[in-house]
Amino acid sequence: MKAMKFLPTCIAVTLPLFSASIYAADVEGFNFSGYARYGAAFQGSDEKTVNTAGALNGNATGRLGNENNGGEFSLSRTFTGEQGARWDIVVMFDHYSDSSWATTGGVKLKKTYASVTNFVSSQPELRVWAGRDFHQRAQTDLNDYFWMMHDGQGGGFYNLNLAGVKLDMSIVGQVEGDMVGDSGKYALTTKLHDMKIFGLADLALYANYGFASEKAKEQPYYDIDSYQVGGEISAGKHKLIVRYSDNAKDSVFDMTEDQKALLFSFNGEQEISNDFGVQYLAAYQSLDVADFNDRVNYNVIVRPTYAWDNMNSTWLDTGFSLVDYKHVDAKNSSWKVTLSQNIAISSKTGARPMLRFYATIGKADNEYIGFDSSTGQMKSSNLDTATFGAMFEAWW
Repeated sequence: MKAMKFLPTCIAVTLPLFSASIYAADVEGFNFSGYARYGAAFQGSDEKTVNTAGALNGNATGRLGNENNGGEFSLSRTFTGEQGARWDIVVMFDHYSDSSWATTGGVKLKKTYASVTNFVSSQPELRVWAGRDFHQRAQTDLNDYFWMMHDGQGGGFYNLNLAGVKLDMSIVGQVEGDMVGDSGKYALTTKLHDMKIFGLADLALYANYGFASEKAKEQPYYDIDSYQVGGEISAGKHKLIVRYSDNAKDSVFDMTEDQKALLFSFNGEQEISNDFGVQYLAAYQSLDVADFNDRVNYNVIVRPTYAWDNMNSTWLDTGFSLVDYKHVDAKNSSWKVTLSQNIAISSKTGARPMLRFYATIGKADNEYIGFDSSTGQMKSSNLDTATFGAMFEAWW
């Protein structure tokens, strides 16, 4: 009975406080944003997509006409406080059918965080955040490669102005599977950006450190530290990327002992005329590990594009990927060609939403995909691809 009497009292006290907190801020608006690609792809040969076994550089033969369905859907609300501080509350779910957890429904909570800006008069661009977020997702587009990624939950800040140079810094914990807690692995991430090189290019520098709590150290193979350093030089639509990882590759969450990765990537877009252009990517990455899987991945993607008018365009995406093993006498290679006819909201190559009707042909010649446990002989595979599809792609 005492509990029943206490409950109405709590409600009576809490509701006015809740109402006061709502009306202390100016509710500015609701926003729906995200990214998605969905469609049908008819497989006419061995495989629907083209992949090099052991590839290190993402979708190394090119993503156009060579990827699966999926999407990320975000809802947010913006508030402005009485002193002018801007608050954002964000939640995002994603759905990727090609992921290993798709059997559980394929939908995961990827973001739920709050952030505030314009609360320090001398630092109007400083943004402080806490919660769960996509974090430090540095990406190259043509191969859809996140060469640095630390999604997780934690907190930190972006855009601290240091005499014109801006600093981002956060501590993020890796999410434990589908759970709400941390796995015990953490990343200290930093980025210096908005640095000018003789007024001709922009420079960004990254430095990350991975470490484990006592929870993760219960598993001896996580009782190590990991490091990453990297840099981006951007000049117009051209970008050079360099990244070195120790006990890691794309993320310091890896914490893989005696693993080292070195990446060089050059990508961009060259406009030849108002209607015709070429997008390109060339990358090299080496991976040294504790076993015989040391290898190097070279890949090149070239995508000529032609705009017929303000809505219709034709793209020809060509890619080649080679994986060369150091301690195994084998090379894996693949090539792909995709012809895509597009209808988009404008003629720009980055314009979305887009309807895409495409055909992809390619081949993967994998000399090494592992060893047969019974004979000890190397296993190989030769896979052809012929796919016809229609899909939409949009970010908003």
